[in-house]
Amino acid sequence: MGQIVSLSFYRFVGLSARVWALWMMGAARRPLGRTPGIGFWKLCGSGVGHGFTPTAAPSVIAILATWPDITTARSNIGSAPIFRRYQDHATESWTVFLQPTAARGKWSGETPFSPVLDTNSGPLAALTRASIRPRILSRFWRRVPRISDMIGADKSVAFKIGIGEVPMLHQVTFSIWPSLDAMDAFARSGPHAAAIQAVRSEGWFSEELYARFKVHSDAGTWGGSSPLAQLEIP
Repeated sequence: MGQIVSLSFYRFVGLSARVWALWMMGAARRPLGRTPGIGFWKLCGSGVGHGFTPTAAPSVIAILATWPDITTARSNIGSAPIFRRYQDHATESWTVFLQPTAARGKWSGETPFSPVLDTNSGPLAALTRASIRPRILSRFWRRVPRISDMIGADKSVAFKIGIGEVPMLHQVTFSIWPSLDAMDAFARSGPHAAAIQAVRSEGWFSEELYARFKVHSDAGTWGGSSPLAQLEIP
C-alpha cells in the first residue's frame, strides 16, 4: 500500500482549552518528533475560511504526519501519548487517512510525500501549501478570499479547510472531492484559474507544494459526523 498521510483536526471549546492548545504549539514539537514511526510532520493552526485565509481560528488545531503504513498510522493516532493528549483536551477530533497519488514541490525544503500511481476513480483529497512572498501579500490577500468563498459554496466538496504554520505567510488548503472531474471543474473556474496564472507569471510563492491523495479511511467525527459519510469510499 505504501506511505500513509494522516491529517488530524482537534476542536477546542472554552478559554482554558484554547490556551492549552496555543501553549502546545511549542510544547508538542519534541514529543511529536519522537513518536515511533512518524516521518514528516507539521503542527498547524487553522483559519476561519475554507482555504487560504489571513484570519486565525483559535478553536482548531491540525497535525499532518506521514507513516510507513496504515497500521502504524492508526496505532499512533489512537494511542501515542502526544495524540492522546490532544484528544483528551479536545471537544471533538477527526483524522483522515490518505494515500499520496501525485505530488510536486517542497515543504520546508523537504519532499514529504511518496506518491503511488492510482488510476481508480473515486473520492480524492487535494492539498496546496505555499510560502507567500512578503512583497505581494496585499495583492495575494485581495484576490484569494474570492476563491475561498467559491470553494465554500461548492456543494460537491465533502470537506474544506485552511490551515497554516505562520499566519499570512505559510498557508495550506485542504479539500476532499467526490471525483477528479469535480475537482478539475473547480480548478478551471474564473478566479481560481486567474490566480494560478498570477502565481506563475508574478512569482507569488517562494516555495510551493501541490499534492493529491486517495482517501483511505477516517476516524472520529467533525461537526457530529464523518465528513466522508456522503462519499463512496472503495
